[in-house]
Amino acid sequence: MNKVNSEKSGLSPRPIRQEQEPASTEVIEIAKGIYRLQLPVSMPGLGHVNCYALEDKNGFSLVDPGLPGKDSWNSLEKRLNDLGTGFKHIHTAIVTHSHVDHYGGVHRLRDDYDVEVLTHSSFSSVFGTDDIMENPDAAALDLADDEDIEKLREMLSRPTPWGTKREPPSVEELRKWSGANTGADSKSFQVPKPSITVEDSEELEIGGRTWLALHLPGHTHDHLCLYDPVDGFFLSGDHVLPTITPHIGGMGNMEDPLAVFFNSLERTKEFSKVSLVLPAHGHPFNNLVERADDIIEHHVDRLQLIRETGDSIGEASVEDYMKHLFKERSWGDMAASET
Repeated sequence: MNKVNSEKSGLSPRPIRQEQEPASTEVIEIAKGIYRLQLPVSMPGLGHVNCYALEDKNGFSLVDPGLPGKDSWNSLEKRLNDLGTGFKHIHTAIVTHSHVDHYGGVHRLRDDYDVEVLTHSSFSSVFGTDDIMENPDAAALDLADDEDIEKLREMLSRPTPWGTKREPPSVEELRKWSGANTGADSKSFQVPKPSITVEDSEELEIGGRTWLALHLPGHTHDHLCLYDPVDGFFLSGDHVLPTITPHIGGMGNMEDPLAVFFNSLERTKEFSKVSLVLPAHGHPFNNLVERADDIIEHHVDRLQLIRETGDSIGEASVEDYMKHLFKERSWGDMAASET
């Protein structure tokens, strides 16, 4: 809603959530050897992704190096230069989960600079192994070609479990995102193959610290968080965010993703000695247990609303329920998926 319409209706403009803020150009030192680099994102509800640079004697590891495309790549290059380093000093890319705003920059880091790619062992497309994200033939599509880009859009128009098709990204978005790759192919959208995989509770030496790898599925099946038990830092990815609730959708490969997410949040609350949460979107915060409880409460309230809606409208389509559960500005694939 724009300002004029807000004034006419007597409503105040919606406050911008932390996660929606545009990417800052400032490189922030969180602690010794931990730096936050914000990269631009243009996705529903998001204005940036936090890429964390973890420094050690061999260079840097990057956590979640952003979207594919020139905007993100050029921003990452500028942030690294401001930090006094560059791509040739990056030795590892850590990807918290299989969403393109977290792994999109990995392909070029690996192809051009031989960077290692570290993920949880379950890392794969959220839609399964038959998905476009796992299909090697898709990488042969030339996104500068009108016919090929429409083929990719058709591949991305996935059928939903409730009988519709997802709306694929626009031609403009696809070409923008693929622009970082030589030849403008569609590899940008594919889930990269990790060179290093870790298991839950495995200890990792990264950035001069010992981190505990935590497999906390829900937002995706493969979500990885990292916990430093000495200083209490918690790299949360999208598992826990400061002011919005992570999307829990019905399009992935988990039978009951919300139940899985609840279990992961309950486990998260066991880490009561966390001193600072470093999320993939928004600003660092220190109330991890309270925030996990807030997210659980939000979903419990939504479940109750679904029950009440069922009592009101009875048997109906997912879209009908979505329109009762979400405001019109939010209607679309993501809202239907979460319904």
